[in-house]
Amino acid sequence: MSLYEIPITKLSGIGEKRAALFRKLGINTVGDMISYYPRAYDNWADVTPISSVVPGERCVVRARVSTPVNNVRISGGRMMAKLSVSDDSGYLNLVFFNNKYISTMLRYGEEYCFMGRVAYDNYGYQMVSPEFSKADTSEAITPVYNLTAGLTNRMLIKAAKDALSMLPEVVKEPLPYDILKRYDLCPLSYALINIHFPSDIAAMDKARRRLVFEELLTLNLGMRLMKNRSSEDTAIHMPVDHTPEFVSTLPFELTGAQKRAVADCVGDMRDKLSPMNRLIQGDVGSGKTAVCAAVCYNTVKNGYQAAFMAPTEILAQQHFETFSKMFSDTDIRLELLTGSMTASEKKKSRARIESGESDIVIGTHALLSESTVFHSLGCAITDEQHRFGVAQRARLAAKGEHPHVLVLSATPIPRTLGLIIYGDLDITIIDELPPGRTEVETYFIGTDKRDRALGFIKKQVDEGRQCYIVCPLVEEGDSELESANDYAAELMLGPFRDYPVGILHGKMKAKDKEDVMARFAKNEISILVSTTVVEVGVDVRNATVMMIENAERFGLSTLHQLRGRVGRGRYKSYCILVSDNRGETTEQRLGVMCRTNNGFEIADMDLKLRGPGDFFGNRQHGLPQLAIADFSDTETLAQSQEAAEYLLKISPDLSDDAMRLLRAKITKLFSATENTMN
Repeated sequence: MSLYEIPITKLSGIGEKRAALFRKLGINTVGDMISYYPRAYDNWADVTPISSVVPGERCVVRARVSTPVNNVRISGGRMMAKLSVSDDSGYLNLVFFNNKYISTMLRYGEEYCFMGRVAYDNYGYQMVSPEFSKADTSEAITPVYNLTAGLTNRMLIKAAKDALSMLPEVVKEPLPYDILKRYDLCPLSYALINIHFPSDIAAMDKARRRLVFEELLTLNLGMRLMKNRSSEDTAIHMPVDHTPEFVSTLPFELTGAQKRAVADCVGDMRDKLSPMNRLIQGDVGSGKTAVCAAVCYNTVKNGYQAAFMAPTEILAQQHFETFSKMFSDTDIRLELLTGSMTASEKKKSRARIESGESDIVIGTHALLSESTVFHSLGCAITDEQHRFGVAQRARLAAKGEHPHVLVLSATPIPRTLGLIIYGDLDITIIDELPPGRTEVETYFIGTDKRDRALGFIKKQVDEGRQCYIVCPLVEEGDSELESANDYAAELMLGPFRDYPVGILHGKMKAKDKEDVMARFAKNEISILVSTTVVEVGVDVRNATVMMIENAERFGLSTLHQLRGRVGRGRYKSYCILVSDNRGETTEQRLGVMCRTNNGFEIADMDLKLRGPGDFFGNRQHGLPQLAIADFSDTETLAQSQEAAEYLLKISPDLSDDAMRLLRAKITKLFSATENTMN
C-alpha cells in the first residue's frame, strides 16, 4: 500500500482531533507528512560565545546553569522563572514565563544548548523563553516547519520521524538511473531522510537539490504532456493567408516582430492539423492589438467568427473602438458584448452572434455565458492572460469545435520561466516597439523632492496633459503608509485644489471603477490617484506622468506595468519613483527601472532580486502548488527542462514501464489544479 493511502491517524499520538489540525496544513496521509518539507533549519552546532552575542539576533549558546532557578509571581498571577547561564566568555540571563517545570528541567551546574533571540536591558544580556536541550543530546540540525494554531514544531518533528520510519527498506526510484547519473542526484530515500533530518549542511543541500530537480522535472513534463494532449485534430482550417490585403488597409507599417507574430499565428491556423494554442507575449505598447486584428481578419475571411475577451468592460470598449477604426474600410461586422449592457441589448447582440451576422465579437466574461452561442467560432482570443484562468480560457474555446486559441500577455516573464508558466502554449515574443513610441524617462527621488515632482505634474496638467499618482495602500490602518483615499484628499485640498482629481482602488465597486477610468479617458479627470488596480487599464494617450509613492513596496514587474500606462501617445513621458529607502537592494532594483525600459531585462532582474513571487501574485491560474522548488533556481530549472526533453524523446507519452512512477507523480502534482492530468 502506498504511504499516500495510509491516514495520518496511523502515526503515534495523532487522534482525530489532532489529525484535523494536520489537515489544515494539507497533511492527510503519512505520505503527505513525508512530503511536507521544512521551511528552515535550526543549526545547533553553530554556537556563539556569550561575549559575542548581538542584541536582536537569534543565536545558539552552549552554557552551564550557574544559578538556581528563581520562580517569582508577577502581575496577573503569572509565574516568571529567572536564572543565569555562563560559558568561558561571560554570563547570560534566561527568563521563562508560566513554566513551572523549568526548575526540574534545567539543573544547576549542568551544560545545555540554548537557542533564542538576544535582548539587552539594565540587567545585561538575556534570552526570553529560549529552546534548549542537553548539550550532549541535541541534534546538530533540526527542521523548522510551517505550523497552524494547536500544533507545535516538536509535534511536526515527531510526526516526520514516525512517518519516515514507515518508509520501505527499498524506496522505489521514480527517476531513471541515467537521469540520476547525468545530473549527479542522490537516491530518493537519502533525499527524503536528509531533507527532514540532515546529518550536516552538505547532506541537506544534496537532498534539497534532488527534490527540487524532481519537482521541476515533474512540472515540466506535466505541462508538456498537456500541450501534446491538446493537439486533437481540428475541423477548422484556414487555407488562405489574407494578411497582405489586411496590411494594405493599415495607415502604418507593422514592425518586423509584429510580422513574425502574425506569420506564426497564420501558419498555425493554415498548416497544423490541431488547433493553434499560442501565447503572444509583448511588452507594453509593442503592438499586440494589431497582430490580433490581423488574426481576426484572416479568421473572418476564411469563413469563421473570432471572439476577443478582455478582462474589463472599459478595455473591451477600447478594443472595440480600436478595431472599429482598423476595419472601417472593410465589410467586417463587429459586435460588443459586456455585462453592463441592458438585457434587451444583450439579447439582440447574442442573436446576431448566433445567426452569424457578427464576424468579430469583443467582450468581457459575458462571452462565457451559456446564452452566448456562436455561429461558427474559428478563433478565441483572451487579452491579459494572467487575469484569466486556464478554465476560463477553455470555456471560451468550448464555444466552438476545437477553435484556434490565442492568448496575450503584457506581463514580462523571464525567458527561463516561459516554458513552465505557459508550458501548454507555443510562445511568440514581440520584442520590438513600433516607431513613434518614445521611451519613458524614469527618475528615482526621495520624499524631500516630492513637492518639486508635484510642481512638475502641475506644469504638465497646465499644458493639457494628464497624470497618475500610485499609492500602495487603500485605507488607513494597513500600516504607517498613507492611504490612497487620504493622499487624494490631501492633494485635492492642497497642491491640486484647482484641478480635477480622481481616485481608483480595488475596494471600489466595478461600476464605479469603470466610471472613473472612463472619465479619465475623456480628460474629465486630470490627475488620477490610484492603487495598482490601474496596472492593467485603459489606453490614455494623453497621460504623460506616472508618479509611484513608496516604490520600494512594488515588484519590478509591477513597476514596469505601471510605467507602461504612460508614453502611449506623442508626448514625452516620465515615471517618478518616490522612496526614502536607500538600502542596497532598493537602490539596485529602482536603478534598473531608471536604466532600462526593456521588460524582459527588468523581469530577469526581479527574479534574481526578489524571487518568483512577483510574477504570480496569488499564483498563476492553473499552475500547481510546488512543495519545495523555487523558480529563481534557474540552473536547476534549465537542467529539469533539458531532462524533460530527453525523457519525452525516449517516450513521448511516458507510457514506458520505467516511467510509470514518474507519471504517477505528474498526476499527483496536477490533481489539485484546473490542469488535471486524468
